Amino acid sequence: MAPRCWRWWPWLAWPRTRPPPSESTQSFRQQFSTQEQTPQICVVGSGPAGFYTAQHLLKHHSRAHVDIYEKQLVPFGLVRFGVAPDHPEVKNVINTFTRTAHSDRCAFHGNVVVGRDVTVQELRDAYHAVVLSYGAEDHQALEIPGEELPGVFSARAFVGWYNGLPENRELAPDLSCDTAVVLGQGNVALDVARILLTPPEHLEELREMIQLPGTRPILDPADFLGLQDRIKEVPRPRKRLMELLLRAATEKPGVAEAARWASAPRAWGLRFLRSPQQVLPSPDGRRAAGIRLAVTRLEGVGEATRAVATGDVEDLPCGLVLSSIGYKSRPIDPSVPFDPKLGVIPNMEGRVVDMPGLYCSGWVKRGPTGVITTTMTDSFVTGQILLQDLKAGLLPSGPRPGYAAVRALLSSRGVWPVSFSDWEKLDAEEVSRGQGVGKPREKLLDPQEMLRLLGR
Repeated sequence: MAPRCWRWWPWLAWPRTRPPPSESTQSFRQQFSTQEQTPQICVVGSGPAGFYTAQHLLKHHSRAHVDIYEKQLVPFGLVRFGVAPDHPEVKNVINTFTRTAHSDRCAFHGNVVVGRDVTVQELRDAYHAVVLSYGAEDHQALEIPGEELPGVFSARAFVGWYNGLPENRELAPDLSCDTAVVLGQGNVALDVARILLTPPEHLEELREMIQLPGTRPILDPADFLGLQDRIKEVPRPRKRLMELLLRAATEKPGVAEAARWASAPRAWGLRFLRSPQQVLPSPDGRRAAGIRLAVTRLEGVGEATRAVATGDVEDLPCGLVLSSIGYKSRPIDPSVPFDPKLGVIPNMEGRVVDMPGLYCSGWVKRGPTGVITTTMTDSFVTGQILLQDLKAGLLPSGPRPGYAAVRALLSSRGVWPVSFSDWEKLDAEEVSRGQGVGKPREKLLDPQEMLRLLGR
């Protein structure tokens, strides 16, 4: 039984991203088509950033060979483990990535943890260039008392749990409580909210949440005062969503809608200007039983606007707390510079600072912002910069052994990589199991079971 009510609370402003420069694709193809050297390039991470980087390099250099290393046994990163079940169309990019992986100049090597099984320096010794595209594998902590109590989870772990990420398969959140609180209002928070509220057959977008069967919105009209004039200035997609919320909060529902809301067993709501202060424990101290929120107000104008505490607090009873205030990257290897405050690898347009031949793309390059198309453009820019450096003679000259050298290292350390053809065997098994229960697929969760299916 899912919680009958959930609420989410915004308290973190997302940084704005700057659009990357445009690229000249045809000229790159012409510049590199006659080169005799075979550049050996490796990409660390097989999510959107990794595959889009590889795609660009293969498309714009006729001889480049790209090896993609991945710590999971399976490819595709957040496309497989982060996209909500009600967004299957987003997963269509897997078809594009599969075509890249099928290139005879590209190879996938799963089950390899860079930084543990092989160091970044060993990769740099084996390849002309290394691109770090391993994403954001951690979450932003709340850093408030009680965060460690049972019943408090990061939204990242919760999403990983319902999406079949092996490391989260034993999360076991208790969904029998009456109220769940989601902290944050980003895309991941919306995904989590819909999953909590909705039977699988009715999963929809935010704009349909007001019409979800068996649910009613809880919106305070005071939160939307003055919004009518201000929403004229926002971009069209956001304007449509704000108009929808404004109508739901301020207009009286029709007879049929009012009757439906009156009988709804579940409710959802949006509250603004609240900041989490403490997770409140149950009387025995064994799990979360509520959350204390500081009431805030906005001060300043424009870019200088800040939320400041008023001194008032609210205590909200709940049995489940999901923190959705952002992802963050981790350092991958002691040899690679890392900014712990920003959670990124210091770089200039994808070139890692003071490390020639080392590059980065995606969230570890710019932070966990944007959507898949943002990552695509960002990764294409890194690929373009790498090819510019290659053409300018800034990368090592002469042949490099590439995967041949890395394979010998991995073998000596008892590491057995998984190929893309191995993944396709696992993929076929998942689809077969899903057909037996009327689903598109039944994901394999246990890495040891995957290895057994592959005869390892």
